[in-house]
Amino acid sequence: MKALLPPALALLLAACQSPNPYRAEGQPLPPAPPEAASHIDRSAYPAAPRDYARYRNWTWREPPAGSAWADGALLAEVVGAGLDQRGLRPARAGKAADLQVGASLHLERRQYQVRDDYGSYYGHGPYGDHYGLYGSVPLVRTYEVEVAVVRIDLYDGASGQPLWSGGAEARSEGSQGERAEALRRAVEDALGAYPPN
Repeated sequence: MKALLPPALALLLAACQSPNPYRAEGQPLPPAPPEAASHIDRSAYPAAPRDYARYRNWTWREPPAGSAWADGALLAEVVGAGLDQRGLRPARAGKAADLQVGASLHLERRQYQVRDDYGSYYGHGPYGDHYGLYGSVPLVRTYEVEVAVVRIDLYDGASGQPLWSGGAEARSEGSQGERAEALRRAVEDALGAYPPN
């Protein structure tokens, strides 16, 4: 075995001494065009973070329309109060506003399912309930609820570009006073993420 090692090493070293068959051949890169030195491709960079602190006042893009659930004046009052809590004041008449606000309210139906599982007569086993002799099957109840969906959209006052949008829903049950309170909570939930971090 030791006698075969030196000739094998000699063959291995001889194989490493062969010339490289690959040569560096190719054309040089062409020079950059002169306008490339002054042109900045803004799409290659992320957008600058928006400064929401510069938005101080607002106006309606379109006055909110009411629905059978709540009228437009109530929605306008509640949204105005919610914006006021976030430091946004209504713009003075004749002055351009920093923000344009759009608000909408519509009714939707939601389906919910509730699963009642009382377990079997024998209790819970290591592999779950055993439905069979003296076992009970889970009861699944489906019910439908009508909810009022509030959507608030904020647009830049100068460019009209959309800045932020939020939405929330409230149960559409109860008296007119309970509905107004549910609308206030829904608007508070919708504006809860403004300004975004």
